[in-house]
Amino acid sequence: MKRTSLMFVCALLLATFASAQRLPDTATPDNYQLIFAPNFSKDNFAGMETIKIQVLKPTSKIVLNAADIDFQEAQITSRGQTQKVDVTLQKDQEMATLSVEKELQPGPATIRIRFMGVLNNELRGFYLGKDENGKKYAVTQFEATDARRAFPSFDEPAYKATFDITVIADRAHTAISNGQVLSDTPGPVGKHTIQFKTTAKMSSYLVAIAVGEFEYIEGKADGIPIRVYSTPGKKNLSPFALATAEQCVRYFDKYFGVKYPFEKLDLVGLPDFAAGAMENTGLITFREVVLLLDDQHGSVDLHKEVAEVISHEIAHQWFGDLVTMQWWDDVWLNEGFATWLSSKPIEAWKPAWNLQLDDVLDSGGSLNVDALNNTRPIHQAAETPAQIQELFDGIAYGKAAAVLRMLEAYLGPEAFRVGVAAYIKQHSYGNATAGDFWSALATASKKPVDQIMPTFVGQPGAPMVSVTTQCSGGSTKVQLSQQRYFYDRSLFEQGSKELWQVPVCMKQASAAKGQQKCQLLTSKEATFTLPGCSPWVLVNAGAAGYYRSGYQPEAVRALAKNVKTDLTPAERIRLLSDSWAAVRVGRLQIGDYLALSQGLASERTRAVVSQLTGQLEYIGDYLVNDADRQDYQQWVRNLLTPIGKELGWQPRPGESDEIKSLRTTVLRTLAYSGRDPEVLAHARKLADQALENPNSVDRTLANTAIGLAALDGDQALYEKLVGHLKNAKSPEEYYVYLGSLTQFSDPKLLERTLEYSISPEVRTQDTLGLISGILENPAGGRQGWDFVRGHWGDIEKVGGGFTSGEVVAATGAFCDAGMRDEVKDFFATHKVPTAERTLKQSLERMTNCVDLKSQQQTQLASWLQQHATAAGAE
Repeated sequence: MKRTSLMFVCALLLATFASAQRLPDTATPDNYQLIFAPNFSKDNFAGMETIKIQVLKPTSKIVLNAADIDFQEAQITSRGQTQKVDVTLQKDQEMATLSVEKELQPGPATIRIRFMGVLNNELRGFYLGKDENGKKYAVTQFEATDARRAFPSFDEPAYKATFDITVIADRAHTAISNGQVLSDTPGPVGKHTIQFKTTAKMSSYLVAIAVGEFEYIEGKADGIPIRVYSTPGKKNLSPFALATAEQCVRYFDKYFGVKYPFEKLDLVGLPDFAAGAMENTGLITFREVVLLLDDQHGSVDLHKEVAEVISHEIAHQWFGDLVTMQWWDDVWLNEGFATWLSSKPIEAWKPAWNLQLDDVLDSGGSLNVDALNNTRPIHQAAETPAQIQELFDGIAYGKAAAVLRMLEAYLGPEAFRVGVAAYIKQHSYGNATAGDFWSALATASKKPVDQIMPTFVGQPGAPMVSVTTQCSGGSTKVQLSQQRYFYDRSLFEQGSKELWQVPVCMKQASAAKGQQKCQLLTSKEATFTLPGCSPWVLVNAGAAGYYRSGYQPEAVRALAKNVKTDLTPAERIRLLSDSWAAVRVGRLQIGDYLALSQGLASERTRAVVSQLTGQLEYIGDYLVNDADRQDYQQWVRNLLTPIGKELGWQPRPGESDEIKSLRTTVLRTLAYSGRDPEVLAHARKLADQALENPNSVDRTLANTAIGLAALDGDQALYEKLVGHLKNAKSPEEYYVYLGSLTQFSDPKLLERTLEYSISPEVRTQDTLGLISGILENPAGGRQGWDFVRGHWGDIEKVGGGFTSGEVVAATGAFCDAGMRDEVKDFFATHKVPTAERTLKQSLERMTNCVDLKSQQQTQLASWLQQHATAAGAE
C-alpha cells in the first residue's frame, strides 16, 4: 500500500478499532468460493461462501474473522457428515465462532455460509463510492484487517489460500477482480454473472473486487495483459499509467529473475479511495489523482508521483503478494522494499529525473522521524487492528527503504539482487520473515548481513557518526564515534546504550573521484588511518549510509569552501541535512548553516536546492522573530534572486523537467520566505492566467503560482478557485484548486475552508487533508486548532464515525508551548487509538521546536544583522 505524498491528499483514514486477538491454531483454509451480489438501491450486498479447510486438531469450534456481517445460514461438512452451525459473534474481537454438536476430526472439511453485508461509506471493507456524476460503484479495500467486513475469513496474512470469485452485477456494470474473467453470462433478470479464474495462493487482504461503470485502455508487457481502468470520461488520462506499468513489469521480470507471477495486471483509478494505492494481487487500486493524468500538460511532480506509486505497487506483486510477511510486525518487508525499489525502473526509463537524488532526500526525512524519542524500531510487535494500522508509517516505508539502500551499497547491487531473487524463489506463494530475508542476502554476499541489519531493524533511532581528524606523519588519523541522535538536546548529551554496526564510507578532500574507504564501525569508538593530510574527511561518501554525520565547525567551514566541486550532489544534500541536525543539538550555530547555504548560491541541481530551500522555509516559519523578519527576507532574496532571474518565469523550448522543477522550487521560496514583491505579483498574474485557461501556463509552474497567489489572496481569487473545483479537467487540477484553499492568510477565507471541509460537498477522503493543511499553515494554525476543538464531533463523523491520525500529526507543526499543552489536554480526553504514537511525536516536535527557537533565535538575529545584505555578494 502506498500513502501518497501529495500534500493536499489526506492519508489513509484510520478507524477507532476495538481490541482483537489472533485466530486459534485449529484450522487453515485451502480455497474460498465466493459469490457477491451488490445491491446499489439498498447499499448492501448478498454473499455466498464455501471455504475448504484443513482441520488441524479435534475441535467443535472453528473461529473466523468477521465484522459487520449478518450470518443467515451456516453449515460445516466433514467426513461426509453435514452439521448446522451455531454462530456466536464476538464483535469487540471482530470474530465469529462456528460451533457444531459433533466434534470435527483432523483432515479436510468444508464451511458454507450465506450472509449479508453493508456497502459502507467508510472507504474500507466492501464500500460504496461515487464518480463526479453521482454514479455509484462498489470496491474493496482490505489491508490490513478489513477483508472480514466483506466475507467471514481467516483474515491473517499467514493463512494463504486460493480464491474462486463470482460477482452478480447490474447489466450496465463492469466487474473486475484478481483473476481473469472465466465466463460472463446473462442473468438473473437485469443482471449478469461474472465468474473469475481461480487465483494464485494469496492472503485475504489481497482479495479485490470493483463493480461499476468503468472504461479502460490496454497494453501488455512480456506477454502479460495490462489494463488501466477509470470511471467514465477519463480514459484519455490513462496512457502514461499504462506506459509506466509496461516499463515496470519488464524491469521487474529481469530484476527478480522471476516472471510476473499472475495472469494479468489491472490498475483502477477511483475517485473515492483512502490510501494512495493498494497492491491487490493482479488488481491494483489507486486514488485516481496518482494514476490518471494529462500526459501532455500534467506537472513534472505529478508525473514522477504517478510513476513511483505505480512502480511501488507493481513491485509488491513479487514482494508482498508472491512472498508475504508471516505477520504484520514484518510489514516493513513489504513496504520498505517496495519503496526502496520503486525508483529503479523509473530511473532506468527516465534518467533525467534524477530519482536517485530524491531517494537521498527521502532518507533525510526518515532520519528526521528517527530523531524523535517517540520513534519506533522498524520491527514492532502489533496484535490489535489499531496497533497494526499504526505500523503503516514513515518508519515502515521511509526508514526501511533507506536502510535497504545502505545495505545494497554495502553488499554491492548485484550481490543484493542475487540475494533478493533467491529469497523470492525460495518463498514463492508462501510467507517469510525478516530472518529469511537476511539469510538469503548473507548467503549471496558472504557478508554479515544477519549481524548488521538487526541493529538497524530491532532498535529505534539512528546513530550520529562523529568524526575528528588529525594530520601526522603524512597521514590522517580519523577517529569515529557513534551515539544515538536525538533532536532533544538533553537526551543527545546524555548519550544512550544503543550500538549499531554501521557501514561507514570515508572520503578525503584530496581523494580521486569516486575513491573512498569503507569500514564497518561496530564499537562506540574506532580509529582509522587514511593516506595523506586533508582539511576534511567526509564520513558518508556517496550518501548511502543511514546515519547522521557529525563534523567539527572548522570541518564544515572547510567543506563549504569548495562544496560544489568536492562533493557530489547526493553528498551535498546529506551535508546540508547533517549540518542542520548539528544545529538542532547545538553542535553548530545557525550562522554556520547559513554560511554553508551561501556557499551554494551557484547551486543548480534541483534536489540540492530543494533540500536547502526546505530548511530556509522552516527557519522563516519558526525561528525568525518579528524584529528580524525583514532582514531574513532580504537575505533570502539576495541568496536566490540571481538563480531566479537566470531561470525566469517562462519555460524555454526543450527545457528539461529538472529545470522546470528547479524554477518552481526557487520561485516558491523567494515568494514564501523572501516575500519578494515582484515574484508575488508575477505569481498572481500567472495564477489568473492559468485559471482563465489552464493549458496556457506550464502546469508545473501554474500549480506553484496558484498556491503563492493564495498567500495574499483576496475573496475574488477564492471564489475563482471554488468555481474551478466543479469544472476541473483532471484530478490534478482539482487537487491543486482544493489544496490552495488552505494556503490563504485571510482568517475569513480560512474559516470558509474549514466550514467547507466538513460539508457534504467534500469527499470523505479530502476532509482531513483540508483541515490539516490549515493547521500546518502558519497563518491559520491557531484558527484551525480552535476549529478542530469546536467541531471534533463533526470531524469524528467523517467516514461514518471514523477518524485518522492526520489531524493529530498536523498539530506537530505548532511551535508554541501553550498550544502544545492544549493539544496534550485535548487528546487526553478525545482519544484516537490509531494515533497514540503520532500524538507523542507531535508533542515532542512542538517541544523540540520551542527549544530550538530559544537556543538559536538570538544567534540568528545576530548573524542576520551582519549578513542580511551579503548573500548576493558571495
